[in-house]
This record gives sequence, structure tokens and C-alpha cells, in this order.
Amino acid sequence: MPLSGSGETPAAQPLPVSFPPPDETSPVRPRRPTGRRPAPAGPPADHDSPDRPTTSPADATGSDRQLVFFGAETGEPSVADLAGLLAGPGEVHRMGGTARLSVVVAAAWRVHVLIAELAQRGVRSSWAPTEDQRYAVRTAYTRTIVPLAAAWLRGPTQHPPPGFQLDGRRLRLWLAAAGVADPPDFLLHLGGDPTGWAAVGAALATAGLTGELVEAGPGGPAYRIAGRRGTQRLAELVGERPPASPPSAWPTRA
Repeated sequence: MPLSGSGETPAAQPLPVSFPPPDETSPVRPRRPTGRRPAPAGPPADHDSPDRPTTSPADATGSDRQLVFFGAETGEPSVADLAGLLAGPGEVHRMGGTARLSVVVAAAWRVHVLIAELAQRGVRSSWAPTEDQRYAVRTAYTRTIVPLAAAWLRGPTQHPPPGFQLDGRRLRLWLAAAGVADPPDFLLHLGGDPTGWAAVGAALATAGLTGELVEAGPGGPAYRIAGRRGTQRLAELVGERPPASPPSAWPTRA
């Protein structure tokens, strides 16, 4: 079910609709325009490599106000942001001179959000239901994702690259794919390989989020962002709730 880079869906294959509609009493504020053109669909430039955010990690060690500059609403979306999916349950695979990223999600609203986020980055994608009543979202095989694959794959093993960092745009994708509200906390679910969990936890801490590793739970391993303060920090970083997301599924700054 291929989708174009503009996010348009073929009429014969509509997106799934079996998710609670957003609460109409909770309007979504539009994201602030930056006045700049969207990022090109080509490979990220050297200053925005797959294993390094555009904001210097040193900025995260300053005041709480400085951490807002890690937010999803700063800068332009880029293919490098897809590293946020790999921090969670996403997987990247190579084929010849191309690569593809895939992630299985548990709710249909997540398909809507991810398809839109991928389209913003000029990445073609598709979705399909799985046998266990979930949804698989996949990009097309493309050279654009090869830098991510090169950074994350060591033979058959997928692992965060040295110096891996998380910013708001990467966290937004991770949350859209595998973030679960557990009031007053939020859980960010991980992939199945524990060798990379510590590096992901360190990246969370650098971004100003103290995550408690929860290895056993109904949704699998996750980092718990605890309490109201942690949830507010997460909300600052990931930005406004996407229209497809139920209000209760997205952190708020209130």
C-alpha cells in the first residue's frame, strides 16, 4: 500500500479508522511556521548526521529553559529524526544500496501520525495489518535511509551508534510509535534487544528526561518518564498533539 511522499493515501486503501476520535473540546494549536522550506528528501548533511542532533548535546546541560531548544518545534524535520523510531521498537534493514525502516504499532491512530511524519520528511511509506491485530508501518527501500542503517547496524545487530542523542523530533516519533500514558507517568517502549537500552537511557538523560528502565510489563520493556514534571518536560520536547492522537495518549504541558 504505497504512499507518496506528500502523504496522500490511495483511495482504494484508506488508512485504518478504528481509533477513538480526538476530543473536539481539546483543540489542537497549529505548529508555528518557521518560514523555511521543508528539508529535502536526500541523505542528511554532515551537520545533521543520523547519530547526532542539530542541537549541541552541551546545550542540554544548561537551565530548564535551554532544554526547550531540543523541542520538536525547533528546526526542520529531517530523515535523521527516524533514529527516534530505532530508539524504540523500530527496525532498519539493508538491501543492496538501499535500506528500509519498519515499526509495528498497537493502535491505528499511530499509523496516521507516523505516515504524516514520514511524509513531512519526503519518505514514502506503507502500512498493513498484522496477524496479531496490530499495524506494521514500513518505509520504501531507499538510499535516503542508508546513513541510518550504516550508523545503527553492525552485521545483523542493531545498536545505537556512539554518541547517540535524542532531541524533540526524534522523541516525537518514538512517542508516536510506542509511547503509552500511565498517569501520572509516560512509558516509552523499547525494542527487544537489551544491548542498546543503556545508550538510549543515557540519551534520555542528556535531553533532560530521567527514565526508569522497566524490563517487565504488559507492553514489554520501556523507560518510564515519571511524574508530572517528567511528563511536562516530555510534552515540551515532543510538541503539540497530532490531530489523529486521542488527547489522553499525548503528554500535555499543563
